[in-house]
Amino acid sequence: MEDKTQINIDRLIDLGSFEVTGAEKRQFEGELADFLEYARVINGAPLHLPPASHAVDKEQLLRADEAAPWKEREALIGNAPALQGTSYLVPPLAGSSGTGKEQEPRTVKPGSGDYEAVIGLEVHAQLNTSTKLFCPCPTSFGSDPNSNTCPVCSGQPGALPVLNREAVSMAIKAGLAMGCTINERSLFARKNYFYPDLPKGYQISQFEEPICSGGFVEIELDKTKRKIRLNRIHMEEDAGKLVHVGAPGIWGSKASAVDYNRSSVPLIEIVSEPDISNPAEAREFMVMLRAILVTLGICNGNMEEGNLRCDANVSLRERGDTELGVKVEIKNMNSLKAIERALAYEITRLEQMKRAGTPIEQETRLWDDSSQKTALMRSKEESHDYRYFPDPDLLPLHVTGEWIESVRAALPPMPLERKNRYEREFSFNESEARLFMVNPGYAAFFEKCLEHYGNARNLANWLFSELLSHEDDFDRLHVTPEDFAKFLMKIDSGEISGRQGKDILRRAFADKVALHEILGREDHAQITDRASIEKAVDTVIAAHPGQVAEYRSGKTRVLGYLVGAVMKATGGKANPGLVNEVLTEKLKG
Repeated sequence: MEDKTQINIDRLIDLGSFEVTGAEKRQFEGELADFLEYARVINGAPLHLPPASHAVDKEQLLRADEAAPWKEREALIGNAPALQGTSYLVPPLAGSSGTGKEQEPRTVKPGSGDYEAVIGLEVHAQLNTSTKLFCPCPTSFGSDPNSNTCPVCSGQPGALPVLNREAVSMAIKAGLAMGCTINERSLFARKNYFYPDLPKGYQISQFEEPICSGGFVEIELDKTKRKIRLNRIHMEEDAGKLVHVGAPGIWGSKASAVDYNRSSVPLIEIVSEPDISNPAEAREFMVMLRAILVTLGICNGNMEEGNLRCDANVSLRERGDTELGVKVEIKNMNSLKAIERALAYEITRLEQMKRAGTPIEQETRLWDDSSQKTALMRSKEESHDYRYFPDPDLLPLHVTGEWIESVRAALPPMPLERKNRYEREFSFNESEARLFMVNPGYAAFFEKCLEHYGNARNLANWLFSELLSHEDDFDRLHVTPEDFAKFLMKIDSGEISGRQGKDILRRAFADKVALHEILGREDHAQITDRASIEKAVDTVIAAHPGQVAEYRSGKTRVLGYLVGAVMKATGGKANPGLVNEVLTEKLKG
């Protein structure tokens, strides 16, 4: 042992080219011997012993989705070096929009000729929780800047995150609806980058171990169904919001105002495989995904408010090739139309570069809806640039089988199922059924009405032709399904005419009052008395000799004008069928 140690020391000294004294050498010998002895003892210790103690609970801490607003906001805001109102003010983030050397794409059909596009989407959906992902701050939209913040979501030193249980349930629900594998163990990681909207200097996300893996979204385009595969669904917190001062966008702004109300709002990121081949498919994927999320009740799907955001990765390759080309990421697409247009523009730009022999570099570009162009934002990062590592403040998340099954039991029918059922049960055509499929709010209102009113065909006609002309956002609709159903029954029974019904509906929306209130305060009884209608018809015939003469000369289309005149004269109360009958008889006589 002594000789071997001596040899090791000499060898180490030689390899390191160290100059040591005799006393230093003896000291090293002793330290090495102690180390080897300790290693021998450790090596002989029994394996698989249970831990003697735990500094914290072994399970991930979860909290209920109950809001508890922070009461000392002014103390947080007071630490800011500069403010604009209650927004934190930071220096400008950029000064130009790229190199300025980019050529304008010609108008070329995307994907034509020798090249084909390969597209993958990364979709961020804001979850409909009452509170943020790691703190009890409210998630309400439209609050004053930095009014929904606390030490956790504003990144104060020492503040510890506690996971929102309801957000986890919503992520599980999304995964089950899209055929994902729900991983019983998932891990939160820190994604490190520096930007003013990220107060901690990192974002809590999931990287190597997401909550959901695999899955698909089924799309239907040109009467052809196919599945777009998903890579994963993972949970993460949102960043804050930047409002650029002095310019409409980031470039040319004098400063940026930061609002941390959105910081740590819970998101799920749905990452597709590169299975999408053109802008129309990308749009349809987003249509179906939005319909699923809204149907589940976990996201309101409002792209304009940023509740649903989409980034696209697009590359070009020679047609028939299996290798992927260099990808370009596109951000800032806040509508379905913008997604389709941005992808079409970028495919055209990449196609031109290919034909010109210009090298394509991996980069991130922003879509500018006003100019209908993309502009360079930055070179594209790789995952290692973010220096992911497990968040030491959050234990692994363990999802039990019981938890998964309880969520599965509460899943509603999915949009494609609904479409097929409406075509089968109500004999709706494909376009009618699709309207209900992609607008879950319409379907929910329709089905609640059906609980009180059985004529599905007539209900759909009034819903699409009349009700939606006044309000197409059912979250803002003040007319209840019960009220609307009773209103239609009065029309069917003849108590009010269809013309009256349209007028009542118009006034209900103008005054923001219920339909039954208007029906209750005014006499809307339909006139069905023949004598009263004959009197009104006689008056109209006497007042319109020219139109009467036209009709009797064979120009029968004028009948509609005269019917309208009678309806106007009776305040819309006359039975239209009876008016038509009486008027025709008298004109012929």
